[in-house]
Amino acid sequence: MKHNFYAGPSILSQYTIKNTADAIINFADMGLSILEISHRSKQFQAVMDEADALVKELLEIPAGYSVLWLGGGASMQFAMAPMNLLAKKAAYLDTGVWASKAIKEAKLFGEVDVVASSKDRNYSYIPRDYVIPQDADYFHYTSNNTIYGTEIRKDPDAGKVRLVADMSSDIFSRKFDVSKYDLIYGGAQKNLAPAGVTLVIVRDDALGHVDRVLPTMLDYRTHVKKGSMFNTPPVLPIYAALQTLRYYKQLGGIDVIEKMDLDKAAKLYEAIDSSRMFKANVPNHEDRSIMNVTFVMKPEYAELEKDFLDYAAAHDIVGIKGHRDAGGFRASLYNALPMSSVEALVKVMDDFQKEH
Repeated sequence: MKHNFYAGPSILSQYTIKNTADAIINFADMGLSILEISHRSKQFQAVMDEADALVKELLEIPAGYSVLWLGGGASMQFAMAPMNLLAKKAAYLDTGVWASKAIKEAKLFGEVDVVASSKDRNYSYIPRDYVIPQDADYFHYTSNNTIYGTEIRKDPDAGKVRLVADMSSDIFSRKFDVSKYDLIYGGAQKNLAPAGVTLVIVRDDALGHVDRVLPTMLDYRTHVKKGSMFNTPPVLPIYAALQTLRYYKQLGGIDVIEKMDLDKAAKLYEAIDSSRMFKANVPNHEDRSIMNVTFVMKPEYAELEKDFLDYAAAHDIVGIKGHRDAGGFRASLYNALPMSSVEALVKVMDDFQKEH
């Protein structure tokens, strides 16, 4: 058995993989593959309707919000969000590469106030005690930073300012209050589906307040009005997302999933913190991500980094090489990863340490 710690595209549940594979052969007993049916068919419309409903149920989304299934990844949302929401000024929190990319795109549409940044320590902490200007059109933050292993697990208090979040890598892993947000978006390839679809949750009355002319495809209202069917949606990833959502409901919902994820992260962080060989990249426990655990060799063992990667691979541990910007190791503990994989990684770390 392979233990898959890739950061994204990443592990999917066997439930999702099997049911999606079956639909590639025969979708909805049509005698056709889901790869070749019309997105306008009643059978696929049923997929969209159920996926929308399950997102709203699992995340407890109140009335007045729309669930959209779009293309372009979260990177498209870096531009689409300010295009639709930024009239004069927006506030951003810089906590990593993806936050900084979002800031770059927002500057194309208006003034951007970067309220705080953790770049000074290679994004190894979450800034605190920053002030959000109350004349901003919205405040944007990235909830989980996959490269550096930090996470914001509490909804920020933005006052009267609209709240926007990139939740690409931790959505469906924790409870949060959707009513505090005007826009939430995330690429699917972590906790939801294979790459190719982007989930967007938007408060309907947040739209239509900018003067600029919006390209039809980049106007959220287009997709709200057409139910994500203005153009052909990414059919296969949406079907896979539906399977994941069904699986999450069967597990017992977000409360159960969050408990599982917290337990997995606690086990791995405990092994790192008690190790003589490894150390965590993020020193403050409150700032540590439960989705992406980043760690390195202590300086006196740094020359063993490649040896450990080879040793891990020989023991069926895959995908733990750290991002080039952070180095070291990264173990991604997404919802579909079982505790047994974390236990296998901990054992490999312990065995390697004993040998050296």
